[in-house]
Amino acid sequence: MKLEESPPTRARVPLLDLRAMHDEIRPALDDIWRRSIEGSAFIGGDAVEAFEIEWAEFCGRRHAIGVGNGTDAIALALCALGIGPEDEVIVPANTFIATAEGVLMTGATPRFVDVDPHTHLITTETVEAAIGPHTKAIVVVDLHGNMPDMDGLEDLARRHHLMLVEDAAQAHGSTWRGRRAGSFGTAGCFSFYPGKNLGAFGDAGAVVTDDDELAARIRSRADHGRTPERSDVHRVVGINSRLDALQAKVLSAKLSSLRSWNARRWMIAATYDAAFSSLGDDVGRLTVADDVVSSYHHYVVRVSDRDQVQAQLAAEGIDTGIHYSIPCHLQQPYRRYAKAPLPVAERLASEILSIPMSPHLTDDQVDLVSEVIARIAVGGLDARRG
Repeated sequence: MKLEESPPTRARVPLLDLRAMHDEIRPALDDIWRRSIEGSAFIGGDAVEAFEIEWAEFCGRRHAIGVGNGTDAIALALCALGIGPEDEVIVPANTFIATAEGVLMTGATPRFVDVDPHTHLITTETVEAAIGPHTKAIVVVDLHGNMPDMDGLEDLARRHHLMLVEDAAQAHGSTWRGRRAGSFGTAGCFSFYPGKNLGAFGDAGAVVTDDDELAARIRSRADHGRTPERSDVHRVVGINSRLDALQAKVLSAKLSSLRSWNARRWMIAATYDAAFSSLGDDVGRLTVADDVVSSYHHYVVRVSDRDQVQAQLAAEGIDTGIHYSIPCHLQQPYRRYAKAPLPVAERLASEILSIPMSPHLTDDQVDLVSEVIARIAVGGLDARRG
């Protein structure tokens, strides 16, 4: 197919196929909808409590607190830890804007740091270089399902008396040396946005922690600052950020399939790895350390002439995405917090491309993506040699 031709109206290979995912568990979802209407219990209740218990156990934590979304999860965790004005919180520049947004929601200042060019994640070196007299916390982001050196970062936080909060919104089920994402630091924060590996039917999130008092403070702040004893007594100023019962039921239904869905993602990633291994620098693959088992929320490659490559893939009916095209510190409202250029994050933003990754992709679809990308890469190499 020529590049000038219009791409098909429906992609042959979607970036993510939520419809196929929901079709797999459709009977359970239909039952959830029916029981929700019949029971008329929409906020809190047994369904939310049941999911919180299940999610805490899955993450290896004592507590899970369901909240409205992943952004609130970060802000609530930091606020409950006492982070506020005059404090600085270290965050990577290469992440979704919600990570920095959650910091600003507390009144604190985000301190952006650069990332490793191979893993696209922060390192102990980039973090330690940014620690200053006002630094109070580090938000570690598990991006695309990949995880950084969590042992080293936890040790760094202890040595500098800093709190460590894990933004695990893209790492449902990922592990570092056998420990699940969300189980590191003082608290782990999750989004259950529909496109996540474990997604709700709308916005939803959770904070997980082993700290009993922290869990109680987060739960109170997320529910208008109420006390557990009386719903009409408000001990602190809070917000309305509660996980509703319908979302909790959907998440519980999907949780039983998360391991198998992640296993399929891992198999697809292995196929891509094998297909691209001979292409050298023409298709740069994200490095996943031996200590990491990634949940492959995204499969990201680095390519030169990204816009042209993306257009060629679209012409073949292959959906792609860019996560993320502008680093946080270069977004207009956040430039005031940029202390210096962050060259790795800035370079990645112009080269990264997310290719189809979904547990319901067929082998034929995965093979097609692999073949087309290899053909584009070889064609580009031949053109440069010519």
